[in-house]
Amino acid sequence: MTDGALLVDKPVGLSSNAVLQQVKRLLGARKAGHAGTLDPLASGLLVILFGEATKFAGLLLESDKEYRATLKLGETTSTGDAEGEILESRKPDASEAQILAALARFRGEIEQLPPMHSALKRGGVPLYKLARRGETVERGRRRVEIFELESTGFHPPLLELRVRCSKGTYIRTLAEDIGAALGTGAHLAALRRTASGRFLIEEAATPDDIARLNETQRQGRLLPMDRLLADLPRVELDAALELRLRNGQALKISGLREGVSALYAADGALIGLGRAEGGVLRPLRLTQAAEKHR
Repeated sequence: MTDGALLVDKPVGLSSNAVLQQVKRLLGARKAGHAGTLDPLASGLLVILFGEATKFAGLLLESDKEYRATLKLGETTSTGDAEGEILESRKPDASEAQILAALARFRGEIEQLPPMHSALKRGGVPLYKLARRGETVERGRRRVEIFELESTGFHPPLLELRVRCSKGTYIRTLAEDIGAALGTGAHLAALRRTASGRFLIEEAATPDDIARLNETQRQGRLLPMDRLLADLPRVELDAALELRLRNGQALKISGLREGVSALYAADGALIGLGRAEGGVLRPLRLTQAAEKHR
């Protein structure tokens, strides 16, 4: 079984699932998933997980993300991006000073209204499907955090931004809100994900690049599961404690750091993830056969 992660540079025009299926076939993997989707119009870093690594998708989804976004000022669209119908056009009059002042308003914790053209579900149906039928439903506002937001170029009507943000941030909504703050309106003209947690776009390969590799080279690009968990505290368990944990028992261990930890056997084999609370360690996600995942 193929276990590990592959960093893929998704091209514009393909869905995340299409890229996933293509790469899954190239590696001959039976089980695969990804740690955070990208819209077809977006490009950039897609972390694809294989085999046992799919158990850690939830952890990776929690990671901060970084994007390069291009806003088109002066135009609002029905979808908030370049795919939608133009709703309103204005002169994209904005000075550098106005842009800097507007961006400052969106740094830190902010509230966002999820767009109708999103994968959020209502009654099991993705909102974008309801939007395509002309339906609009009430959505609750969400709190997200914008850690970094800076202009990297302004060539009217295009404003280029670098954004580092928490999980669940809608860059399309951010673009519309910045346009509203400037009084020009705006939509998201282009988007590229450049980082996901500790992983960078510079480490990624396009699907075409991967297709040109031979089988050994493809396997050589796989990141071991240790890389996925490298930012977590490490807890080592002896064979008796591992067996108890695998049987679903909580372990009382003094000196544990509170929260999620990566669990390893004495020989360095990965056991999985555990959560410590009040000196008690409980299993979260465990590999099936630790001896195979060193």
